[in-house]
Amino acid sequence: MQTQFSREQLRDPDYVSSNQVLRTCVHCGFCTATCPTFVLLGDELDSPRGRIYLMKEMLEKGTPATAETALHIDRCLGCFACMTTCPSGVHYRNLLEHGRTYIEATYQRSWQDRALRFVLANVLPRPGLFRLSLIGARLARPFVVPLLPRQFQLTRRLRAMLALAPARLPEAATQQRIYPPVGEKRGRVALLTGCAQPVLAPDINAATIRLLNRMGIEVVVPPEVVCCGALTQHMGRHADAMAAARKTIAAWHEEIEGDGLDAVVINTSGCGTSIKDYGFTFRNEAAPWPDRAAKVSALAVDITTYLERVGYRPARPPCGLRVAYHSACSLQHGQGITASPKNLLRMAGFTVTEPNESHLCCGSAGTYNMLQPDIAERLRERKLLAIGALHADVIATGNIGCLMQLSGTIPVVHTVQLLDYMAGGPAPPALRASLEETAA
Repeated sequence: MQTQFSREQLRDPDYVSSNQVLRTCVHCGFCTATCPTFVLLGDELDSPRGRIYLMKEMLEKGTPATAETALHIDRCLGCFACMTTCPSGVHYRNLLEHGRTYIEATYQRSWQDRALRFVLANVLPRPGLFRLSLIGARLARPFVVPLLPRQFQLTRRLRAMLALAPARLPEAATQQRIYPPVGEKRGRVALLTGCAQPVLAPDINAATIRLLNRMGIEVVVPPEVVCCGALTQHMGRHADAMAAARKTIAAWHEEIEGDGLDAVVINTSGCGTSIKDYGFTFRNEAAPWPDRAAKVSALAVDITTYLERVGYRPARPPCGLRVAYHSACSLQHGQGITASPKNLLRMAGFTVTEPNESHLCCGSAGTYNMLQPDIAERLRERKLLAIGALHADVIATGNIGCLMQLSGTIPVVHTVQLLDYMAGGPAPPALRASLEETAA
């Protein structure tokens, strides 16, 4: 694809990167078949190819983003299925992040949209505030939802936010800095506990720590690390994302320079995708950030990859459960990890199945299911229909957003919770009754 950026624009590293991405695209259209929004809506502008043209025109002109451009870029899930499919290796993700940041800086959204995005960007990354908001949403839901009409975008978004609030919040977990290994020490890792995950499902982090400790791995959880910046970056709030990332990088770099780290283990695949890209994100920042970010990126590893590396082994006999494995987009497309989770689950003794259209997003995508509730709900229903055909006992996934999005009649747990149980840990709360019945 030909581009016409000015010399002045190409002095900006972001424009240099976007120019390279655009020139890689050959307009072949392979991406359209795997793009969830194009599959649902059938609009060329809601395909990666169409969005690439919109962003190209917007960035080349250097004028404020139009309502049409903002609409179609906002509808992008950021699932990156297009990157898995693309034969030319178009790095759509870097272009999308540049485009979203540009839109956020130049496009005047409605006050309702600005207010909602402000709330999401300032509440979700703060666990204490997020917990309070969920308690309020749970209490307000029976009274407020019936009063919210469905014909307005804002009220549909509010309905979606209230619907996502869990009926019961687990107790907040007490977090310590160091979790010592059981037996001989085999390694030392940092764990990203995340911002939303400790509030919604603290047992995921607890299961991760238990499992690693039993395998002889010391786990360090610096209290300064809360949010990696992914949520705000996805909304185009680049400055907020960079501020969160700097705190995270600084804390982990201190551990690297101190007692050392073998890995930075991540059990939230959406966060993992962003952290593995820190080296690129900070490439043009002032020293010492590029070097520190690159070190963190090099150490970042998904929990399933790390478990394979250190030799996971189950301690219980097979329990007979049939697992429907849902591959989070951020894991399969963002990080290219497809086999490790399934291999580990099979090694643990589960029967593992995958739904049709496993490459399609479930509709969670960070804050997408709150900002684009109509499309998100259609994708959720499509995914649950495909999973239902598997007649599975449980759904396993590697991302908290997918876990919450797919909650329904079939229990949904994190992959590491199943692996922890089969290695001697307690049963995941969602499966406690069925596993106790099976064991009896």
